[in-house]
Amino acid sequence: MKKILIIYHSQEGSTQKMAEAVSGGVSSIDGAQAVLKRATEAGLDDLLECEGLIIGSPEYFGYMAGAVKGFFDRTYTGAQSGRKVFRKPYAVFVHAGNDGTGALNSIERICLGYKFKKVFEPFIVTGDVSDAVLLRCREIGQTVAAGCVHGIY
Repeated sequence: MKKILIIYHSQEGSTQKMAEAVSGGVSSIDGAQAVLKRATEAGLDDLLECEGLIIGSPEYFGYMAGAVKGFFDRTYTGAQSGRKVFRKPYAVFVHAGNDGTGALNSIERICLGYKFKKVFEPFIVTGDVSDAVLLRCREIGQTVAAGCVHGIY
């Protein structure tokens, strides 16, 4: 089974709904297993053991959630020794109150530092989490999972 780690932060529930839809998409692919964790609960072992990573964050003050940044801070040094995460496939989704670009840019800058490989265009949502949004989140999970299962990434 290819493990796809989905880390997220959510205070009001919108980003959590999106993360759960992403997880459902991953789980719908034979040979893939979704590992859904709040950013505060995920650690280095989770990152090293997964074949793909999907990051979900709300936008706070034009930046990613502090909990998501904390995940990156806690895992960076251990992940870099021996190039353990080099070109690990990743995708990002953001629930924003403004335009979400600040949160997205900060996440992508960090992913560049990790040397992850972006495999799905970032998804930014402003406003309510509609059924169409949840469908798109499910597609993110399916795409990353299928790519990992079939050795595309």
